[in-house]
Amino acid sequence: MSPALQGLSGSLPDTTGVRAPRNSFFYTMRWFGRWAVRRRYRVRLHGVEHVPSSGGVIFCSNHIGVIDGPLLAIFAPRPVHALTKDDLFRGPLGRFLLAVGQIPLFRDGADTAAIKTCVKVLREGRAVGIYPEGTRGPGEYEVFHHGAAYLAMVTGAPVVPVVMFGSREPGRSRSSLPRRGAAIDLVFGPPFTTEQVPWPRRREHVDRISALLREHLLDHLSTARAVTGRSLPGPLPGAPAVPTPVLDQGAS
Repeated sequence: MSPALQGLSGSLPDTTGVRAPRNSFFYTMRWFGRWAVRRRYRVRLHGVEHVPSSGGVIFCSNHIGVIDGPLLAIFAPRPVHALTKDDLFRGPLGRFLLAVGQIPLFRDGADTAAIKTCVKVLREGRAVGIYPEGTRGPGEYEVFHHGAAYLAMVTGAPVVPVVMFGSREPGRSRSSLPRRGAAIDLVFGPPFTTEQVPWPRRREHVDRISALLREHLLDHLSTARAVTGRSLPGPLPGAPAVPTPVLDQGAS
């Protein structure tokens, strides 16, 4: 377990005084964002009926392209407060990300503040977005972090799997955008649920729930391939053949 989770595993996270992300400006930006993105790409949504209409929910997505975060935030059936690397929260972009309710995450060490913010959001009946691979890559869940499983255990919130196709094209770099007119598919799947686990939440328990969640996401990936007839873009050019697993990172 990472230091971030070890710091919270011995008690129910106290969210007293934790400031929840904003969401009033978020609704306006979702409408504008959909209009703007659809002027460039053909975005297709599948399986939206699987998303609970109320209550806390964790969207758990694969991560293949630089626009995955914005796509999930504006096209998911419910507004998503996604864990996003803290490097992006600088200058005008940082102010914008905070204004639309995204959650900064320090990825090089323990960030209990980000975890508590997610717990706060879920307890308020809102949606959190997390990318368990931690960074852009093949999208096959070769690396899988424990953050989504931990949040599900703490809050009892369902985890809705999401698969992205088309947000990065084969052979293109990690920061590339799809060509104009490209089709992008977001496929939502049946929720994964686990009982809310009180203290103590032991490492072995987190590992087991995380393994079950990964199986669920891999099953959904197979279903999403069959539904859309699409393939993932493969490894990033120059990336190592076998990535080194790390835990509890956010989107990049």
